[in-house]
Amino acid sequence: MNIGQAAKASGVSAKMIRYYEQIKLITPAIRTESSYRTYTDNDIHTLRFIRRARDLGFSVEQMKTLLALWRDRSRASADVKTIALEHIAELERKAAAIHAMTETLKHLANHCHGDERPDCPIIEEFANASHEEAVPAVNTRFGVNGIRPEQTMRR
Repeated sequence: MNIGQAAKASGVSAKMIRYYEQIKLITPAIRTESSYRTYTDNDIHTLRFIRRARDLGFSVEQMKTLLALWRDRSRASADVKTIALEHIAELERKAAAIHAMTETLKHLANHCHGDERPDCPIIEEFANASHEEAVPAVNTRFGVNGIRPEQTMRR
């Protein structure tokens, strides 16, 4: 298969396939004499594995580890479970951070009149946040958690 066919069969874009080769997540594809990449059924299976892991939010480093475990038939399932449980904890922290951000924004939006007046508690909160409030309690790809609704509207 060429890269376009591999992308379609695996659900991973051609751009991402090239990227995964570049960062050595997957082995580079076999090249034809005219330098076209060709992919085997095994390559497609690997790309599908990566796509599923990515869909579940695993990082590239975690995917490297999972791929190594997948290929190692003498692996202990406990090793895989440990990675999964660590990832679950990370996802739960991110979900809590997103929930806290949502609650903060709901609180601020509920206190904003949303009319022609310039007074806006949302803007005031952003402008008056102290350094301590700006330090993230949870670092996530989705944002940061650091402002709780009860910390807002201190007037």
